Order: sequence, then structure tokens, then C-alpha cells
Amino acid sequence: MARVIQYTEFGGPEVLTLADVEAPEPGPGELGVRIDAAGVNPVDWKQRSGLRKTGAITTPRRPGSDGAGRITAVGAGVEGFAVGDEVVLFGATGLYATDVVVPAAHVLPRPPQVTAAEGAAIGIPAGTAYQALRSLDVTAADTLLIHGGSGAVGQAAIQFATLWGATVLATASPRRFDRVRELGATPIVYGDGLVDRVKDADPAGVTVIIDAAGTDEALDASLALLADTDRIATLVRGADAAGLGIQAYSGGAPHPLTAQQEAWRVEAMPVTLALMAAGAFSVELGPSFPLAQAAEAHRVVYAGVDGKVTLLP
Repeated sequence: MARVIQYTEFGGPEVLTLADVEAPEPGPGELGVRIDAAGVNPVDWKQRSGLRKTGAITTPRRPGSDGAGRITAVGAGVEGFAVGDEVVLFGATGLYATDVVVPAAHVLPRPPQVTAAEGAAIGIPAGTAYQALRSLDVTAADTLLIHGGSGAVGQAAIQFATLWGATVLATASPRRFDRVRELGATPIVYGDGLVDRVKDADPAGVTVIIDAAGTDEALDASLALLADTDRIATLVRGADAAGLGIQAYSGGAPHPLTAQQEAWRVEAMPVTLALMAAGAFSVELGPSFPLAQAAEAHRVVYAGVDGKVTLLP
């Protein structure tokens, strides 16, 4: 038997329930994986609550797209993997579980330098950050402003951009300044006077902006700082992007990703794992919870927390 977290109606964290189900067996092109850690992403609670529209629930929904574990079975036609291999899973479904079956295309070897929790923490944050930077064509010639630089996506974006040679400014609260500096960005406190503080930090002016905060202040400041709205993107306020004339990379309606953008999100995974193995990319881990406490994990992520929250089945 396997244990899974699922929900049959939209609502608060209390709709998440722990259930026993038959252990899945991989079909052709699939891998069976025992989950050691599952990443908890903001999109998980947004879908569970109904804030992020996903259609009517007709069968139990099982959250979790990012994880790490060990291969327990190899389906027909799958090469390059063996039982016992430690792996990272991304872009999957139902990973709040003890045992899962996933397409082999969504599985990568986990380097020994990367822990299971770290591997489970990178899928959506690294993929989103990498894709946004590639979509905006960020290069060493750019000065990038990131709203929400201390969050998981913001931290990933800082690291990719600085590795590519860009100058990075990032908004954060003062207590998070040290982490932002550690990653290579200049921290700037948000709040009244933000536009002036950004101009003071880099008088030459920013050339590209990513909003990972989703506040009115972030959007208003972005428009005040950069005339070229093609180089302003929001990862949170997709519904407002068209009216503001800026880019939106939240995925799903009304801004689905292009095939190229989806490909960049996939490309991010081996790139990030290689950087982590080389000690050139770090993940800030937050609290972890047993699988049965998935509801509490959602409450913590919703309230806001330093570092990536994980479930440890």
C-alpha cells in the first residue's frame, strides 16, 4: 500500500486528507519512485483553495509536482535508470505521497552533493526563474531588478542572473538582506520611496524587471523605473499584465506558456542540479513536516516563511 494526500473539494488546508491506496506499478516509459521529500509550492495551496482555477473536481486531487526519492521499479522501455537510484522529480503530479509512478521524462539523477530536500525544493522555483530570465533575454549587459528577491523564485533568479554576469538589485525586508547579499544581489527595502532607492542604488537605471512579489507597489515602481514594458514581467499578477502592457509568466489561463517557455523550464532542471553539484547554486530550506501534516505545511506556506517547505513521507 501507498499513502497519499488528496482532496475532493476546494477549501482551506483542512480539505487535505491522508489516504491509503494501492501501491502503483509503472507502465511503459514510467518509473516507480519512493518519495523521500516533496516540495510544497504556493501554487499547491492556490489550486487547493480554488484561487488558481483548475476545473471541477471529479476524482480526488493529489497535490505535489516536485520531489526526490529512490527508484523502486523500472517500466518497459526506460533506459538509464535502475532500482535504488536516487532521483529528483519535477513537473509531476501527486508527489505528496510515499510511493508514486511518474513518466521517466520527469525524472533526473540526483547528484550526491544534493540532499533529497534540496532536490525536492528546486522544480518550480528554479524552472520559473530560469524561464523568466531566458524569456526576457537577460545578459551580462543588464541591470535586473527583482521584486521579492528573498523568496524561492527570487533567490533562484538572483543566482542565475549573477552567474550570467548581470547586475542584480532585489527588494526584501531588512532581516533578509544578508541572504540577498550572499547570493550576489544588492538588497533594497520595499515600501515608500522604493523608486528613489532603486535609482540611488544604480543611477544608470535598471534595464529589466521581474515581479515575484505581486504587490501594487512592485508593479507601480516597475512602470515608473522602466519605459520598455516588454522587459517587465510579473510571475504573480498575470490577470493584470495585459492592461499594464507587461509580460506574464505565471502559466495557465489567461497566460499559458509557449512551447519554448515550457522547454526552458525543463532545461532549468539539469542546469540547476549541475550547478548545485559544483557548489555554485544554493537552496534555502525552511521547515519540514511529516506527510500527515500536509495541511499544516500549507498553512505555513500561506502565512509566509523563510526557506522552502518540504514534506518528508
